[in-house]
Amino acid sequence: MCITFNKKRFFSSTAGALFFFISGSLMTTSVIGQTQYGFGVDVSEDELSHFISPLPDGRGLPVGSGTVIDGKKVYQQNCLACHGVNLEGGIGDALIGGRDTLANNDPNKPPLKTVESYWPYATTLFDYIHRSMPFTGPGSLSYDDVYAVSAYILYKGDIIGEDEVISNENLALIEMPNRDGFIRIEK
Repeated sequence: MCITFNKKRFFSSTAGALFFFISGSLMTTSVIGQTQYGFGVDVSEDELSHFISPLPDGRGLPVGSGTVIDGKKVYQQNCLACHGVNLEGGIGDALIGGRDTLANNDPNKPPLKTVESYWPYATTLFDYIHRSMPFTGPGSLSYDDVYAVSAYILYKGDIIGEDEVISNENLALIEMPNRDGFIRIEK
């Protein structure tokens, strides 16, 4: 009597059984309610309510507003130490200047990426400040304070006038100097 061993059938059936065993184990783990990785906590409704994700067209911006005058006060209290008296940078990046420095072929004049020269949408400024600033307390500024400091930075970059009030209603309408500096890919 001759017993043949079909390696292909053995390994494919073994691999298939292993796949279903592992899949079943993972599904059982998630059904029981245990986490796969064993770390983290559930997010509360209150914590989730602070999450925003504004889009370039303004959708997702929270209600609020701010003026250049108020923004100067917020800047002096929360931003000046890192970004300098005149937004020129220091420990933190420069926030203004650098217009028309991105597209040049002179290696002695590197591009200066700032809010004024690089960022295509004013809503990105709001989102970044809200999520990441000030360095010592990210997310600690009120929405009105974020609108105000955004207005101050945009004013200092000669993007808006001194008397303008920016809000969730008009922030997306602000034309940033480098708005057309990116290639838009439609899907």
